[in-house]
Amino acid sequence: MSMRRNAATAPAVEPDTAGPPLAELAARNAEFEAGGGRAAEIVDWVARTYAPNAVLACSFGLEDCVLVDLASRHGQGVTAFYLDTQLLFPETYATRDHLAERYGVRFVAIRPVKDVEQQAQTHGPALWRRDPDLCCRLRKVEPLQAHLSGQRAWITGIRREQSPARAGAPYVGWDDRFGLVKANPLAGWTAQDVWDYVRRQDVPHNPLHAQGYPSIGCWPCTRAVRPGEPPRAGRWSGRGKTECGLHA
Repeated sequence: MSMRRNAATAPAVEPDTAGPPLAELAARNAEFEAGGGRAAEIVDWVARTYAPNAVLACSFGLEDCVLVDLASRHGQGVTAFYLDTQLLFPETYATRDHLAERYGVRFVAIRPVKDVEQQAQTHGPALWRRDPDLCCRLRKVEPLQAHLSGQRAWITGIRREQSPARAGAPYVGWDDRFGLVKANPLAGWTAQDVWDYVRRQDVPHNPLHAQGYPSIGCWPCTRAVRPGEPPRAGRWSGRGKTECGLHA
């Protein structure tokens, strides 16, 4: 296992006062596009360029499981973390444990300032039903922002095929919202590509995928997808919401 193990957080670095390297990232992204977007090459580049201040965001969906496998081979110095909203499916926590055992990596849990009970005392019970955007902000976006502060790059499992909002995702680019490099090594992969890799490498993965959950979030806001629906139709169903704000 070549990923960095048993580290609570990556060391902070001084901010780059010269501004984001937009031209450099655009040129690098063009190279990856021309080369067919080889995911292993992208993970390796992020690790060599930005580790130990590079992190892998893992929600334990199928794409993230693939990235854990790739990082175990090509991601020396990259730290893996997950946003523990305390509302994840039991199957998701079990997948975390299976991956940790398989690859020998400790996933850093990033939690909100308030637990679910404390949030209910402030905002009322089941905030996710009344104001899912606020719930996502408190339990996901703000904790992520705090964790990414001082990092230089993060790796995500975004694929262009997942939704119209993600259709233009580059392999590497600058994340204005969080102020660091964002890499999407699987941007050009299809769902079939992901499954082929999982089966070929025997990658541990969330059993909910076999039960009609192509996209898995918090249990109160995720349902199985019906035949013919887009992959993210089961997220915040009926609310006109398809993103939690991490990748908006």
